[in-house]
Order: sequence, then C-alpha cells, then structure tokens
Amino acid sequence: MSSLIQIDFGAAEKAPVVGIDLGTTNSLVGFMDLTGPAVIPGPDGSALVPSVVWAGEQVLVGNPARAKLIDDPGRSVYSVKRLMGRGVADIQEELDLFPFRVAEGSESVIRLALGEKVFTPPEISALILRQLKQNAEAHLGRTVTQAVITVPAYFNDAQRQATKDAGRIAGLEVLRLVNEPTAASLAYGLDKRQDGIVAVYDLGGGTFDISILRLHEGIFEVLATNGDTHLGGDDIDHRLLRIALEDIAAEWGEDLSTSGEAVQSLRQVIIAAKERLSSVPVTLIEFAWRGKRYQREITREQFERLIADIVDRTLGPCRACIRDAQVTVEQIDEVVLVGGSTRIPLVRQAVERLFRARPHIELNPDEVVALGAAVQAGILTGDVKDKLLLDVTPLSLGIETMGGLVSKIIHRNSTIPASATEVFTTAVDGQRNVLIHVLQGERELVKDCRSLARFDLKDIEPVPAGAARIEVRFLIDANGILNVTARDLRTGKEQSIDVKPSYGLTDGQVEAMILDSLERAEEDLTERQVREARLEADRLVAAFEKARYNPAWRELSAQERTAIDRAYNELLMVYHSGDHLLIRAHIDKLNQVTMHLAETMMNTAVQTALKGTRI
Repeated sequence: MSSLIQIDFGAAEKAPVVGIDLGTTNSLVGFMDLTGPAVIPGPDGSALVPSVVWAGEQVLVGNPARAKLIDDPGRSVYSVKRLMGRGVADIQEELDLFPFRVAEGSESVIRLALGEKVFTPPEISALILRQLKQNAEAHLGRTVTQAVITVPAYFNDAQRQATKDAGRIAGLEVLRLVNEPTAASLAYGLDKRQDGIVAVYDLGGGTFDISILRLHEGIFEVLATNGDTHLGGDDIDHRLLRIALEDIAAEWGEDLSTSGEAVQSLRQVIIAAKERLSSVPVTLIEFAWRGKRYQREITREQFERLIADIVDRTLGPCRACIRDAQVTVEQIDEVVLVGGSTRIPLVRQAVERLFRARPHIELNPDEVVALGAAVQAGILTGDVKDKLLLDVTPLSLGIETMGGLVSKIIHRNSTIPASATEVFTTAVDGQRNVLIHVLQGERELVKDCRSLARFDLKDIEPVPAGAARIEVRFLIDANGILNVTARDLRTGKEQSIDVKPSYGLTDGQVEAMILDSLERAEEDLTERQVREARLEADRLVAAFEKARYNPAWRELSAQERTAIDRAYNELLMVYHSGDHLLIRAHIDKLNQVTMHLAETMMNTAVQTALKGTRI
C-alpha cells in the first residue's frame, strides 16, 4: 500500500482527468476549469446522461436508448449499477423488476441478453462511460484517458472492482474510486474544515442512501452507511401515475395501463408537474391521448399528503445510520443533499427537522457528486492545491484464524484512511494468550499470503472455548501505516502494533499476487470449504467426547447409543476426504442423532441448577 502520491507532470501540458458520477438512473462527467468544478453537457445540451443502453442494429446510450424503452424493452437495460459485482443468486428478487433477461451460463457472472446480444454488467457500464468520455472529449477538444469514478459507500470489493473493470473496457484508466458521499462533501468544500461530522442524504431516482462521515484534518472517513435500494423518486412518480390512471379510467371508461406508450407519455407529464410543484404552490396536470383530454389541478399541500409516507421511509435508515455511527444528531455539523428528489420542499423540511440543521442546497443535487469527482480529479492533476490525495489499499489485510484460514478485515481497494473491527473468540478451554498473526493478500489460506506481523494478547480471562470476546481493530492512517489492536472485551486488556503493509512490495509483485488469487480462486475456495468443514467436525467431535462422560449418556437407550457411535465413526472416516459436502453431510447426521442427548443434557443441567430453589 503506497502512501501519499506526489505527481510531477513537468513542464508539459497536463493530460485532462475527468470526474464521473456513474449513477443508477443518470450519469454525469465533470472537470476542473479555471473557475472550479463544472459538469460537461452532451450533444443534446443536457449534462444528465440516462444510464440506459439499447442494443439493436446499433448500440444507443442515454436519451436515445431511453426512448426505446417503450417500443423495444427486450433490447434495453437500465439500473445496471445494481448488478455490478453481483452473482445471479444475489439478485433473484430484483430480476422481476427488470424487462431484460439473464442469459444462459450466468451461474457465477451475470450475463444479460439484449435481443441476440449478450453483455456483462461491466460491459454495459462501459458503454455509458464511453459515452461520457466522448462528451468530455468533444467539450475539451482533447483525448481523455484518465478518470475518477464515484461509487456508493456501501459498495464491496467485488462491486468496486467491477466498476474499475468497466472503466478499463471503456478505455479509461481509473485513477481513483471515490465514495459518493465523500465526493458530495468535496463539492461543497467541507474538507476545508479541520474536523467535523457530515451527513450525506442521497435520494435518487431508484435508490436512497444515507452516510455519516467523520472529517479529521481534511480526511473523510465513512462511519456508517444505510439506505434502501428500492426507494427513490420513481416511487413518487408511480404513486402519482397510478392516481392519474385511476382518474382517467373513471372519466374516460378506458384503462390506459395496458398501453406502454400511453403510460410513458402520461408519466412524462406527471414528472413535469411534480418538478413544478417544487417551485409553485399549485399546478395543472394536462394529458391528451387520441382526441381525449385529461386535466387535474394539484396543490403542493395535496402532493405532500400523497407522498408523506414515502418521505418518512427515508428517516428510519437515517436514524439507524446515526446509531451505527455512534454519534448524536447534535454532533452532526453539516448536512448535504444529493439526488434530484431532494428538490422537493417536503424532503428538505423532513431532513432539517431530523438533523436540526439547515442542509446544504447551494449546488444542483443532480450534479453535486460529479462536481466532487471533478474536484478529486483536480487534486490528481495538481490543479487543486492544499488537498490530501487519498490512496487505496492494493491488497486485503486480515488475521489468521483456526485451520490456517485468513479472515479479511480490510478489503483490497478500500480508500484510506480506513478502519474495520471484527470480534473473534478462543478455540481452547481456559486459553490465556492469543496470537494475532497479521496477513496481507487475496488468497484464502495463511500459507499463500504475506506475513506482516505477529504479537500476543496476554492474560486474557480463562473461560471456556467460545466464551471469550477478542475485538481486533485494523486502522490504516493517511500515510498507509496499519495499526492493529487486539482487546479482550471482558477485561479491557489490549495490545497493538504498527506495520507498513506494502513495504518491500513493488507494483509488479502486488499485481502478481492479485492475478494469482484470481487464477486460483476456485481452488482456494474449495480448500477453505474443506478446512471450515473439518473445523466444524472438530468442534462436534470434541463436544461429543465430553458428552460421553455426562450422566445423560447413560440415560439413552442402547439403540440410540449405537446410532450415535455409528454416525460418529462415519464422520471420522470421511474427515480427511477432500469433499466438504460429504463432511458436512456426516456432521448433519451426527447432529441429528445426538439431538435427544443434547436435550437430556440440558434438562439435567437445569434440574441441577434449580435443585433446592423455591419459586
């Protein structure tokens, strides 16, 4: 892991670096001009490029593709951001919401069938990125090959890597992935504060996110994030649309909901009326269709009553996020609004009531993330001075656990500074010391990763195996120094060590380690599954060996004891096999036949504990 990077472009003209907001509903590209960050318009004059792709005889992106959604939904794809870095099993519930279908052979990697053509989510995202790249090149009059791209704070390593892959396919070198709430805060210049807590409320078209950030010496750290991936401005549009369709059905005696073209036309009218109500107290919904005319006046007061429950749904995740961040509302210094739906006055009022602070609304909420990405791009080119250049961890960091396995605590590509905490327990009764072995790498087994440090947490409370609670905290500071702290939560005793994770590794070695992990991923996963199954078998065997000496064992029938002994011996016979499913099948079998024994032991223990006690 490298520390702060200094870039010297010399006397030559600096290559442009753009900032990209790759959004679920819309995407934008920005850059730093002489006056500050600015977004770049497309050929149609709009900075917003709908994140929609249509693949017919040619590939269309943005507004031309969105126009095809009605006529040819089978060749259209939208909201692909929800599919990035995820497998088919992860999105089963969401597939019904989309018009496109998953192609055959998508067991591990999702492949989307758009007509006769097949694309992966990174390839679809790459088409959107390529359009943004072309818009930027046309505006700047220069070739663009480097970019900063924003991602949600909750994106995991696979989702972040998929985003970087999309950039590479689009012909862009992704210099940084920046968390969207961090970008929004950068756009408002909140990093100029030395310290503070910032809340970023992001209500977009299809998703809602809330993030709490801590700012310390100009560096943002995400304390907590929450939200709802199925809540956004679309829900408001659908509610108004449903009411209008019911009105029309009653007035005209005609159900327009079966006509895609009519619904889409009415939806555009509804959205326009909704947007007007953000600035006027009353507006008129007017819709003409095949010689018939529908009109309805709607006031802002009526509109707010209709959508009050949708706005309230965003407040629950906000409260949960505040709790998870372990801060109070009073400790939050700044509130930033992101997403077009935050223009609605009711939303702004709800946010102000909850956070007891007036939110920032000076910037266009659709553009604020792209503007922040442009600021980060300016930092990289040296156009923005006196700002810290955030780095990322090139390899995952974790500790050794039972069976020679690695438990990753901070994942590859995490923006630094970063911190993460996991709680572990002991494996032996009365254990007094715990060895903390710190590792770096992407492989599943200790033997295949790089050892960074070892230290002992001594004099922990001697309790039965599994009862101890050892908290391990990893913290990487802005200079790339890793601090590892282990603490016994019962006694409060702790031990820590500082290491520099990337010391001695070249970029080539890091790349080789990553490639090795990808090539051996299936092999490593199989080995991990076998070792985890054996560990579970060890725990079960040890528990059974103890149970043999419990009075409850003698209370079992001879038939029950014979069945248990048979299952026990069968488990020992398959223990050294390389088939984790076979081992787990015999674990389940032994668990099943010892269920009565466990119940008898529990009853005996309770009776002993209550002996002589009067209730």
